[in-house]
Parts: sequence; C-alpha cells; structure tokens
Amino acid sequence: MVDVPVAASRGSESAGQETVRGRDVRRSGGLLARHLVLIAMAALTLFPVLLIVSTALKTPQDVRSNPFGLFTSFSLENLQSAWTVGRFSSYLLDSLLLSVPSTAVVIVISTMAGYTFARLPFPGRTVVFYLVVLGLLVPFFTYMIPLYFQLRSMGLLDSLVGANLVLISTNLSFGTFFMRAFFSDLPDELEQAARIDGASESRIFAQVMMPLVSSGAAALTVFTFLSNWNNFLVPLLYLPSGKYRPLTAGLYNFTGGRSMDIGPLAAGTLITIVPVIVIFVILQRQVTQGFISGAVKG
Repeated sequence: MVDVPVAASRGSESAGQETVRGRDVRRSGGLLARHLVLIAMAALTLFPVLLIVSTALKTPQDVRSNPFGLFTSFSLENLQSAWTVGRFSSYLLDSLLLSVPSTAVVIVISTMAGYTFARLPFPGRTVVFYLVVLGLLVPFFTYMIPLYFQLRSMGLLDSLVGANLVLISTNLSFGTFFMRAFFSDLPDELEQAARIDGASESRIFAQVMMPLVSSGAAALTVFTFLSNWNNFLVPLLYLPSGKYRPLTAGLYNFTGGRSMDIGPLAAGTLITIVPVIVIFVILQRQVTQGFISGAVKG
C-alpha cells in the first residue's frame, strides 16, 4: 500500500531530471551555435586585414607567385617603396593636417553646444536645436557644388583652412546631437551645488560637467576622426591642385598609376589603417562606454 506513492514520486523526479537535462542540452546547443556564428563573422572581418598585413610584409617575388598565401616570407621592401616612391609619407602628413584640427574643433564646439542646449535655458532653445539637427537630414551631395563656388569666392578653395572648415561643418550637427544626450542625463543637483558654491558657468562646464561626459567625448573623438581620416570626396573636390593629398586620395592615385604593384599597394593600405587602429586601441574602453551609454539614451 505504501510502495505506490513512492514509485510515483520517483517517476516524477526522473521526469523532472530529464526535462532539466533536455533544457541544458538545448541551451548548450544554442550557445555553441552563437559562438560558431560569431567566430565565422570574426574570421570574415579579420581575413582582409590579415591578407593586407601579410601582402605588405612579403617579398615582391612572393607576392607575385603566391598572392593569397599568409606570411610565407618577410620583407620591408613594399613598405619602403610605398613610403618613398608612392609618397605616402607626404600623404600621411596631409591626412594629419586635415583630420586633427577639424576633429579638435568639432569636439570643442560640439561639447559647448551640447551643454548649452541641455543645461542653459534661453528663448527659442528647442527651435535652434532642431535647426542644428536639421543638418543631419541634408545630404552633403546637395550642397557640395554651391559650397565649391562659395569657397572660391572667399579665397579658401585649395587651402587647408577651407577643407578643414568643410570637414568641421559636416560633423557639427551629429556632434551637437550626440553630446546633448550625455549632458541631458546628468543630475541637476551637481549643477545647483556648484552654483551655490559660487562657481562660474565656465567653471561648471569645464570642471564639473565635462569629466562626467568624458566617455561620450572620447567616442565622438574617435567617430569624428574616423570620418575625417577616411573622407575621400572633400579633399578631392576642395583641394583641386593636388598640393595637399590625404592618404585616401593618395591610395586612389597609387592604384590608378601602379595597378599591378600589389605589394606596395597593400603597404599603402596598411599605412592608412594603422593610425586609426592605434587610436581605437588607446581609447577602446572610453569608446565602448560612450557608445553603450549613447545607445541606452537613444
């Protein structure tokens, strides 16, 4: 009479264990499938970079005989050829002269504008903010030709100042919108406490608020630098004489004039991407925090 409920209890425990075991197997299978997909995506992303690095560091003979072999030989001849014959040393300097000043000005103006629109009330603030953000909706191609004649009439065509101004203007709308989201999320108590202590508005901005949005400023720095560094159309259109040529335009010229020299071409590509990778590695933690915070804020 007592064995019947005991047997039923053991049967229910066994069924429960099988259910848990089946759930664990499905979870492990899903986890394995996700890892396989991520590994495949990582391999697809990294393979072109590895191929460029391998081709740039191989001997010219090995590049011609085995172009897709990875790291089958080692030589700096391709890098030397790109640096001297391809004039990539000059292109690198021109890229720095175009990217660094324009990025610095965008960061300064965007943080100040973002703070103004987020923390300082003034009549028409919302209307002015939406007018600034309206720049995100206007494609560059719609005004690049009128801008060409405008720069020519101002005497800024074919000058670093004119090209930098164009790069700055094309990034300011996004930078202001991006930084305003970070300043809007800060608590009002910090600002009020600083005002009670007698801090001026500039001191509140520089010493109280800016340290709290440093991750957002770092993310915007990397994003703006990448945009300016990889920009091909602005230097080509507004620096027509060829006196200044960034790496992107130099790579295009190198491809057209020496299309069969795959080794130096890969070396030029490597010179182009290395500074971007270095900056991203240095600011990786801040950039990740900034983009995650920006995604949460929407």
